Amino acid sequence: MPAETTRTIVSAPRPGGTGRLAGRTVSRIGYGAMQLERLHKDRPAAIALLRRAFDLGVDHVDTAHFYGDGFVNGLVREALRPQDDVLVVTKVGATPDPGGPFPFRIAQRPEELRAAVEAELATLGMEQVPVVNLRRTDAGMTIPFPDDQKVDLDDQLAELTALRDAGKIGAIGLSSVSVDVTRRALPAGIVCVQNTYSLVARDDEELLRLCTEEQLAWVPYFPLGGAIPGMAKVTDEPTVIAAAERLGCTPAQVGLAWLLHRDPQILLIPGTATISHLEANLEAGAITLDEEALTALDAIAARPATPPRH
Repeated sequence: MPAETTRTIVSAPRPGGTGRLAGRTVSRIGYGAMQLERLHKDRPAAIALLRRAFDLGVDHVDTAHFYGDGFVNGLVREALRPQDDVLVVTKVGATPDPGGPFPFRIAQRPEELRAAVEAELATLGMEQVPVVNLRRTDAGMTIPFPDDQKVDLDDQLAELTALRDAGKIGAIGLSSVSVDVTRRALPAGIVCVQNTYSLVARDDEELLRLCTEEQLAWVPYFPLGGAIPGMAKVTDEPTVIAAAERLGCTPAQVGLAWLLHRDPQILLIPGTATISHLEANLEAGAITLDEEALTALDAIAARPATPPRH
């Protein structure tokens, strides 16, 4: 009989190194799935992009049922293979609103949070969602909402804690919150915070410090800014462009590398709808910013995370 051979499996490198999220070690660069809505007419391309991310070491994905009314969650469900050890992070606090003025509406009441968790479970095909972020309206970008959606944090956390106790949620995080709200939520065992934050939008330095003190993952959305009209864009900054030219990388990679250097609690979830852009984002984890670059980048005057409302 031929000698038995042993197959060696080489793990993909961790993009950006490693961090902690919900009690497990993850790559510091993950993937934000919201932009997969753009591939509504090309499902195979969306699945291929997600699997490419997993093959390159991405092991945490940020999604939500209200992204495309379940479409994006369905992609994540289909893309995951038995060998993929991926932590799925989702969010509640909004619900799909097809045909409305916005693709989703704010849904903050406890019964709406419970219904949203059930929708996450159904569209992801899971018995438990590993991490569910409570997306509030205390900070950052939001959309108009009625007064009955101004709900007390304690009522919301009571509902989510009950769902965690029932095994439907693995861990609870927060999104679009203030320092005070985060402090109030700490006794509930929060594992992460998602707010707008980038090289050019650093309103939340105090909240980042709190996350560092409490060992909470800080997962900024809009990590390169420019997501809405009037919002500052990292890649437009002359200092960022100059650093990229000197270091032989792109301005976007400089912006992501700066975030990774800023604090070890920072995890990234940049989103894209193309494999080439995905690969470039992950390569940012291998970029070293020297003292000259860091001094120049740190000196950039930060602007408000969101433009003033009129």
